[in-house]
Amino acid sequence: MTIETLGALVLFAFTTSITPGPNNMMLFASGVNFGFRRTLPHMLGIGAGFFSLLIGVGLGLGALLAAVPAAYLALKIAGGLYLLYIAWKIAASRTLGEGKTTEKPMSFLSAAAFQWVNPKAWVMAVTAMATYTSVANYGLTVMIVGLAFAAVNIPCVSTWAGFGSVLRDWLSVPVRLKWFNLTMAVLLVLSLWPMLK
Repeated sequence: MTIETLGALVLFAFTTSITPGPNNMMLFASGVNFGFRRTLPHMLGIGAGFFSLLIGVGLGLGALLAAVPAAYLALKIAGGLYLLYIAWKIAASRTLGEGKTTEKPMSFLSAAAFQWVNPKAWVMAVTAMATYTSVANYGLTVMIVGLAFAAVNIPCVSTWAGFGSVLRDWLSVPVRLKWFNLTMAVLLVLSLWPMLK
């Protein structure tokens, strides 16, 4: 892989990781509702889950889904339904999680598993593997793509959780938190729309 191609890959990884999507909307809401520290497992789960998805796609899962459109459709439906469930939970939340409520941030494993049904993650993974791998050094370039995303993804998603945690004090007013959570739930659902077409 040339330096120019690696630079383009890192830019692609950064752009797709920092822009709004289901993961970043959930992290922003989690940063507000639970704080940065309690959102760390969620952030790390996204990184690990997306890395495993990238490697899976690189090893042939993307081609399998392209060959079996019904499986891809089922994946999109499962992801959409799960996102609606998460949006509902965010919309229904009315208190900042301080450890005194039954509300909990998303766990590492849940966040990692979500990447496998997240339509935006699939689009990112398939595009990255189709664009930045080389037939001549396929295994090596699959790993380079995975590592490039791993290096860029965590700082990008951490930014969203950080922004959310900065707003915690301002959103400690119940009516503000209510409207923030309702807005985030709607944005989460809207972030999924382009992927479901």
